[in-house]
Amino acid sequence: MERLRIAVSHRPPPLLPAPNHLRRRQLSLPAPLPLQLASSSLSSRHRLAPAARRHTPPLLASQTPSPDPDSDPPAGAKLVPLLLSLGAGLAVRFLAPRPAEVSPQAWQLLSIFLSTIAGLVLGPLPVGAWAFLGLTAAVATRTLPFAAAFSAFTNEVIWLIVISFFFARGFVKTGLGDRIATYFIKWLGSSTLGLSYGLTISEACIAPAMPSTTARAGGVFLPIIKSLSLSAGSKPNDPSSRKLGSYLVMTQFQAASNSSALFLTAAAQNLLCLKLAEELGIIVANPWVAWFKAASLPAIVSLLATPYLLYKIFPPEIKDTPEAPALAAEKLKRMGPVTKNEWVMIGTMLLAVSLWVFGDAIGVSSVVAAMLGLSILLLLGVLDWDDCLSEKSAWDTLSWFAVLVAMAGQLTNLGIVSWMSTSVAKMLSSFSLSWPAAFVVLEASYFLIHYLFASQTGHVGALFSAFLAMHLAAGVPGVLSALALAFNTNLFGALTHYSSGQAAVYFGAGYLELPDIFKLGFITALINALIWGVVGTFWWKFLGLY
Repeated sequence: MERLRIAVSHRPPPLLPAPNHLRRRQLSLPAPLPLQLASSSLSSRHRLAPAARRHTPPLLASQTPSPDPDSDPPAGAKLVPLLLSLGAGLAVRFLAPRPAEVSPQAWQLLSIFLSTIAGLVLGPLPVGAWAFLGLTAAVATRTLPFAAAFSAFTNEVIWLIVISFFFARGFVKTGLGDRIATYFIKWLGSSTLGLSYGLTISEACIAPAMPSTTARAGGVFLPIIKSLSLSAGSKPNDPSSRKLGSYLVMTQFQAASNSSALFLTAAAQNLLCLKLAEELGIIVANPWVAWFKAASLPAIVSLLATPYLLYKIFPPEIKDTPEAPALAAEKLKRMGPVTKNEWVMIGTMLLAVSLWVFGDAIGVSSVVAAMLGLSILLLLGVLDWDDCLSEKSAWDTLSWFAVLVAMAGQLTNLGIVSWMSTSVAKMLSSFSLSWPAAFVVLEASYFLIHYLFASQTGHVGALFSAFLAMHLAAGVPGVLSALALAFNTNLFGALTHYSSGQAAVYFGAGYLELPDIFKLGFITALINALIWGVVGTFWWKFLGLY
């Protein structure tokens, strides 16, 4: 049985910002430390010679060459996407007939909103810049007063999302996320399937306290997977990628959607969903606990099923890794005992999660709990203010989230959402659909529309309120509607290579080919829909959601 050298990086790389649409990134991998695995699929005559210790060159996140650093990128907006984005709103404003029950102000805001959403999809400018232009248009045309346009910048949920990015940086900076993942490799890593389960379970454990799927992907799990794969001879953008790397990356990519759906604080879009639901009068009591109870059984079943199913339909060439647990233990020994900053990070996150769970009972809101946690990390030096200032994705998210939330809220206030939901309800009633049938149709439509979006949060800001209103108009119970749409938002994050921030990170590693992503993304989506539809139906009935 052949002995191959693989490694798990000891020092975590810098946290990758969460891309809002598909961006090509360049990821650097530290020089691998030796681990050895055995493969049952390769004969001994193909034994690899021991690799000399050397610096591993950066891995390109794209198959295209890097631009010349001396050449400046094109300035300003991309012309074709700009014209298409503006055209979408102008067509609604001046060509589409305005319904009698919709006011001119509401119709004009709808046109600006549609241009903003089109720009988020087509990308004439970076997401934050385009959202600011949409906000400027709403104020300059006096569609919205300044205070209403900027009202969402004081939204508690948006600031909770911003602080979650800082927590994610703390996990990466201290190396705590890397340590936790290495422990699971030690416990479960005697085979490739076991490695996959170890990585999947470790992400589920980290998720409630590291509320960014993209940060978990780029800051913790992708560097480990790349180091394991490279030293096993599984190279990106190469036929050897199928030895190990393609399977591990695909499994982690697909399973992460269920980790994000399992906990309210596991992904930014979860918090946004519940905030938008509140604006339509759907209040989820004790939200952290209610979310976990509703998601727990279907999410856990999907988490356990995903690595095995992909092992059967997308199998790796290397099957057995019997020496990985001992060598993971050796890596942990080199890492040394848990540092002071890691203990502070552990204690702070236990405090934050406890307050998220029990905060309603003692009068501490979720954002106050997060603020307390961040204050502790700053006071004890785990993070410094420069860490927060350099977290560009957090501040970018603040700007464009706030714009979308403000516009969506004003569309609700001006009656657009109720008009749309009433129109859809009339159409559904014409087909004599019961509410369970309408529920399935609306959920499937909400899911498949994501092929047009390059961001889960952008999808939520654009369509969540409208689809929730349609559910309510069709007679679907309110809390069930809100939670199901929110769970759905996580599950479509692995549909394509551009469907989420983590999708761009995993695709950028070079281990996955586009046909595989589209094919397996759709197959896994069907499997998840079956699991969540069957298991969830009985579980939610047991919990009394309908």
